[in-house]
This record gives sequence, C-alpha cells and structure tokens, in this order.
Amino acid sequence: MKAIVYEKYGSPDVLELREIERPVVTDDGVLVRVQTSSVNPVDWHTLTGTPYLVRMTTGLAKPKRNGLGVDFAGTVEAVGKDVTQFQPGDEVFGARDGALAEYVVVREERAVVPKPANVTFEQAAAVGVAAITALQALRDKGQLQSGQKVLINGASGGVGTFAVQVAKSFGAEVTGVCSTRNVDLVRSIGAHHVVDYTREDFARSGQRYDLMLDNIGNRSWSECRSVLSEKATVVVVGGPKTGRWLGPLSQVAKLRLASLAGSRKVVAPFLAKINKADLVVLRELLEAGRVTPVIDRRYALSEVPEALRYLGEGHARAKITITV
Repeated sequence: MKAIVYEKYGSPDVLELREIERPVVTDDGVLVRVQTSSVNPVDWHTLTGTPYLVRMTTGLAKPKRNGLGVDFAGTVEAVGKDVTQFQPGDEVFGARDGALAEYVVVREERAVVPKPANVTFEQAAAVGVAAITALQALRDKGQLQSGQKVLINGASGGVGTFAVQVAKSFGAEVTGVCSTRNVDLVRSIGAHHVVDYTREDFARSGQRYDLMLDNIGNRSWSECRSVLSEKATVVVVGGPKTGRWLGPLSQVAKLRLASLAGSRKVVAPFLAKINKADLVVLRELLEAGRVTPVIDRRYALSEVPEALRYLGEGHARAKITITV
C-alpha cells in the first residue's frame, strides 16, 4: 500500500510517499481502506519533533514510528475472527496512528465507529483529534453546563469550529473570537456572538464568562481573569510555537502559576485521550446535525507535505483533509 513515511525529524520536505507492507489483520482488528484522512497540529509537532519535550514519547534522536496522521474515514475491507461489531463493506471513521496511508488496522474496541449516512467520508475524517479535543476540553475539563457563557479564543481553527458547535449543543451561550475573514464562518456554525480581534479586544469588553477555551494562548492571566466570572475555568488547548524546548508549555506554566491564588482556575496542559466512547458521542451529534465538520482545504495523499506546510504557517481555518 502507499503511505506517508519519514525517517527523521524535520520540515515537510523529509516526508515521502512510499509503497510499504499492508498491515496484517489481528484477531480483534478491523482493516479499513482509507478514503479520506486529515491533518492536525499534533502531526506537525510529531514531524518536526518540536517542542523537544514531545520527543520523550515520539523518540529522542529519531521517530520511533515512521507513519504519520491520526484521523481517518473509510470502508471496512476485512475483520479478524473475534470481531462482532463490523463486517466488510461497513463505512467507518475514527483515529489511529499512521492514518496517512491507504489502509489502517484498528482494534474493534478502540477508536473506530460506524459513519453516519448523512456525513461524507471527508467530513467524518475531519472529526478525530480536533472534535475529541473540543468535547473533552468543554465537557470534562471545563465541566460545561447548560446556560453557561463560554468564550472560545481561536474559534475558527480545527478545534475551535468543533468547540463552538459542541458548546452550543450542550446549551451554552457561545462567544467566538476570530479574525475578520472568519467572522461569517464562526457565526454560521452557531456562535451567538462573534468578536473580531482585529477590531475589538475581548479582554476589555466588560463581559464575563463561566468557561474560556483558549486555542491560541496569547493572553496574560490578568487579561483572561478580566473576562472570567467567579470560579470560572480556563482550559488551555493551544499556544504559541515559540521556544524549541517547551513551546506553548511555557505560556501554560505562567498562567497556572498566576492563577493559583484565586478562585478561578486554569486547566493545562490538556491533551485529548482518543477513545471509542467519545467517538460515539460525536457520531450522535453528527447524525443529529448538531455538529457539522468544516473543511478549509483539500489535498491528495501525495500532497501531504504541502498540506502540512500550510498547517504549519498557522493561518489554516477549520480542517485540512487528505484524499487517499
């Protein structure tokens, strides 16, 4: 099969499209013919090995694994003898390391679920990491409740576009922060209020929020605190790429230390835990039409280097998909 592989850390130039062995179906495994995948910031960090802290898990001198990508959607090609939930021909989506390839094998009980009929392969492939991150950040880390006011800083990105819709589906009043060119997009996916940061500073708006989801990490604790109600929570998902050793973690550390003395709290660093149960929740939201993935750009598998180059520039909005 064809797959995107890399042997060393570096820029997208180190990526190659190669013929490699197709994965073997295990007894509890589901072999999926990938139709579409997508890329996420985690792929950029895994590729470049930055900040250096990520190499504690990905490999110090060189990558432990040569594949890249996590999100996928496709058709079941074969199943192991112990598999009962799936059969060949089923349309599925999920998350698995090495998803930028023609085939992946996923254990039945891991992150793979049936694709809703009202969602395309491309839309389903955009879900994975970004949507699970948004769900867990709001529901689990932020303890979001119906009727609360939520501020999403970076509402037009991959996580942000899902977070706006997930928060609204939970009954929250959602305010999204984005640039001028993305105002209409953020409003179209359900935000009750949209702040154009090029024209207005949300930290000086006089508004108060019960929960802030920060995908950007570009604000000081005093600025965050100015828009938080008593006992509010800030969940930090992203941050500036500055600093090759700690990257966004340096900003996270500053926020956490500064918040220790007050009633408002900072939850960070936050990394999503990919699991089947949360994919089921997202599947239900997709099927009900309460969440609709937004696609920015589309690339072919051979164009993954270009896709990651665009992602690395930091100006991508919503999701970038890869047609396999």
